[in-house]
Amino acid sequence: MDDRYGGDVLSAGWRERGRPVVARVAAERDLVVEVADDGFCGAVTGVTGGLVELEDRLGRRRVFPLGPGFLIDGADVILDPPSRAAASAPRRTASGSFAVADARARTARASRILVEGRHDAELVEKVWGDDLRVEGVVVEYLEGIDHLAEVLDADPPGPGRRYGVLVDHLVPGSKESRLAAAVEASRHGPSVRIVGHPFIDVWQCVTPRAMGIAAWPEVPRGVEFKVGVCRALGWPARDQADIARAWQRVLGRVSSYRDLEPALLGSVEELIDFVTEPAH
Repeated sequence: MDDRYGGDVLSAGWRERGRPVVARVAAERDLVVEVADDGFCGAVTGVTGGLVELEDRLGRRRVFPLGPGFLIDGADVILDPPSRAAASAPRRTASGSFAVADARARTARASRILVEGRHDAELVEKVWGDDLRVEGVVVEYLEGIDHLAEVLDADPPGPGRRYGVLVDHLVPGSKESRLAAAVEASRHGPSVRIVGHPFIDVWQCVTPRAMGIAAWPEVPRGVEFKVGVCRALGWPARDQADIARAWQRVLGRVSSYRDLEPALLGSVEELIDFVTEPAH
């Protein structure tokens, strides 16, 4: 006769039946976790003596016991010591490339990457900064693609001085695409590579998953994008200081390339390759 209760309740493991399984995660360097008790969020910088050290985006470091009490993407996890193989594995940068041990910043190249604004520059620095320093690539901001032609005229590119340009909202028919086409058709065109992403603003290049939202808000025409986003998300938007604080909230949600949209990733990697190619 079938056992209507599904087995011996006194058998091994009966207390664990039905309980949610909590994932065990190795505390590898650069893994970003949140402390469930107080909300401190940071990247793993080291593990020693049963303790894990975390560093948040402001550079503050705290130490916690390994084990339960941590969250990754809102889910409970148990932090275990990293395996020996993981501990000795090459460290990766935020962009996903292998870090160069004891690397010093290379003298800046004549070639450089131009981005539209300060927020674009800060996002590129956060994710690709290590790679750019090794390659000696400087990132400068234009304060809008409208200034690109005059910047190129003032400091012309050539075979030994290439410019990679990252543009917001580079879609057919947009003002940005028309300005880009004009530059590419000019005398500077052969030494300039202009790429971009389809989003209105670089804020949208941070994935909704990283932000903890279903999608970026739709901002009505006539409303400045950043102001509209802040209002929709319930953030203050009274002045430029509020917008600056909002951007720091957005940037703080980015710990690696995994938090960015593929359209931005591909564009930045293309620009790095372009400006570091040997001159022909």
